[in-house]
Amino acid sequence: MKFTEIEYGKLKDEIIANDRLYYVLDAPVISDFDYDQLYKRLQLMEKENPKWVSSDSPTQRITGQALDAFEKRAHRHPMLSLQNSYNADDIFEFDQRLKRALKSEEMIEYYCEPKLDGLALEVVYEKGTFSHALTRGDGQVGEDVSLNVKTMRSIPLSIESDYEVFEVRGEVIMLKQDFKKLNEFQEESGASVFANPRNAAAGSLRQLDSKIAAQRPLRYFAYAQGVFEGVNYNYQNQMIAAFQQQGLPVLDDFQEFNLTRLCKSPEEVVEYYNYIGSIRHELPFDIDGVVVKVNDLKLQEVLGFVARSPRWATSVKYEPEQGETTINDIVIQVGRTGAITPVAVMEPVNVGGVNISNATLHNQDEIDRKDVRIGDHVIVQRAGDVIPEVVKVLEEKRSKDTKPYFIPKNCPICDHETFQGEGEAKAFCVNPFCTGTLKESLKHFVSRKAINVDKLGDKIIEQLVDLKLVEKFSDIYALTKEQFLSMERQGEKSSENILNSIEKSRHVKLKNLIFALGIRYVGEQTASILADEFGSLSALLKAEYDSLVEVKDIGPKVAESIIGMVQDKEFQEEILILEELLKIKVEAKIDSSEQKLKGLSIVVTGTFDLPRNDIKAEIIKLGGKSPGSVSAKTDYVLAGESAGSKLKKAEELGVKVLSWDAYMKLIY
Repeated sequence: MKFTEIEYGKLKDEIIANDRLYYVLDAPVISDFDYDQLYKRLQLMEKENPKWVSSDSPTQRITGQALDAFEKRAHRHPMLSLQNSYNADDIFEFDQRLKRALKSEEMIEYYCEPKLDGLALEVVYEKGTFSHALTRGDGQVGEDVSLNVKTMRSIPLSIESDYEVFEVRGEVIMLKQDFKKLNEFQEESGASVFANPRNAAAGSLRQLDSKIAAQRPLRYFAYAQGVFEGVNYNYQNQMIAAFQQQGLPVLDDFQEFNLTRLCKSPEEVVEYYNYIGSIRHELPFDIDGVVVKVNDLKLQEVLGFVARSPRWATSVKYEPEQGETTINDIVIQVGRTGAITPVAVMEPVNVGGVNISNATLHNQDEIDRKDVRIGDHVIVQRAGDVIPEVVKVLEEKRSKDTKPYFIPKNCPICDHETFQGEGEAKAFCVNPFCTGTLKESLKHFVSRKAINVDKLGDKIIEQLVDLKLVEKFSDIYALTKEQFLSMERQGEKSSENILNSIEKSRHVKLKNLIFALGIRYVGEQTASILADEFGSLSALLKAEYDSLVEVKDIGPKVAESIIGMVQDKEFQEEILILEELLKIKVEAKIDSSEQKLKGLSIVVTGTFDLPRNDIKAEIIKLGGKSPGSVSAKTDYVLAGESAGSKLKKAEELGVKVLSWDAYMKLIY
């Protein structure tokens, strides 16, 4: 195929522009798959026309650059990118390529792991103490994001080591469930939402205000080395095991999945690739492929590097799961805080085994950026395998009579004029009597993590509001059997079940009730902090701004929101009624004399009658720590049924193993 130098220049500029959008601005406009196709085309052009290649070509340097907002710092050893493909058959070619380079037909052992879709990060320890952390940047020089990284609880500030230099490389990600919660918070606060977990993680790590970064649920997983001084490993899997022993998070911490594997042949690597592909949607985080590395570190040194990539490693990606469909309509939803959200109603399409018929368009800015219109043919996918999103509009299929879409200035439910604050991405209905807001507020109030009226479903709540049987939270406790029987599809038994569920919900923890009230910016964690600090709803009603901002993790924005609610007379009256109707349980604070696990590090592994997270929470409440991995610093391992690698590691390190009965004796 013949190319012109003009075509080459345009393609090179297009890739450089997309590099900046992805690596610097965290705002990609094309998929990874589409980017890789552009990059391969550029490689083909340069292969056929080597005289065109210049030092500014994307193929001649590691993609990305440091942001001016952060101090720039050089890596001791370059952070390189991996070669990649979308075809499992390329694994055989990779194996043959290495054998040719080694001039040997001997079997090569491979260490295989999922390819995390996040932001690469190098964490540096000097004599066992956290020194600094750098993003990849341009591979030679990265951004010093140390202050933000120090807020990440998954990264230890010290490790059991007196090595002069111990550089660990890994990926900063956000779990799917955390990504969903963050976007819900962004929506509620009127801020822009993130397109996917990768953007959310990258944007959070690059916050100039470390307080904001500290509030974001970032995770880090170590998978490679930088420069080590005074330590030597022979194998990749040995190095990962050492990371885990040092308390660094690694993918093997997810015991329920066999995420990493040693493979003795390319056939075994393909089998692993297919296995990870079969479970990728079950994983709690996003991946976009697998990484295959030569396990022998000495062989890695022998093989060395080619261009911008290590010769001894490659990645094999999965093609993005997308579908094409048509937007039949755009409707407006009103959230419990009055947030106005446009939603695309589409012809159902199956994406990754899930039928998608609705996708949020977030706000007017997002609609304008993608130029989404009713009647458009679009490509959709699930962002983070959780939230359906419109990836792009197929403008070549657009009808000539379509018109740009604009969100109405008035609320579609109550026709009240909406309000959009300066700098906010969303408009809000500020009518306190809007039935749309009321319905969503009630759905939140009765949800499992709030009051937990499990038999009161969304459709029943909508009927109750439409029939004017419920106009505020406390009205739920005045409902009668006769009222339910008068509603559509409500029989004797279902009515009794709902009433029993309502009665059961009268016994509620204070933190759950505060969360149920739906105060803007007050999520589960903040509600728990407020419950501990004030001890009753009455005390919270008397809270003043100055006392609120002194509370840990309560910033000015949250404090203003709380004050705005508690000073509202109707809200005050509702609180007093709820205090009369409910039996509110306040969890007593445990003083230091009762913290029977103070200073102890207890790792929980295996299955128990209680959820592991509840057991860990109890350990922390009693003054202990419950890290995710076993190290020489671990005091005990609490082992339930089907305990796996953590139990084995405890036995290897001589860490005492507790049964459930032994644990009970420890705390009582």
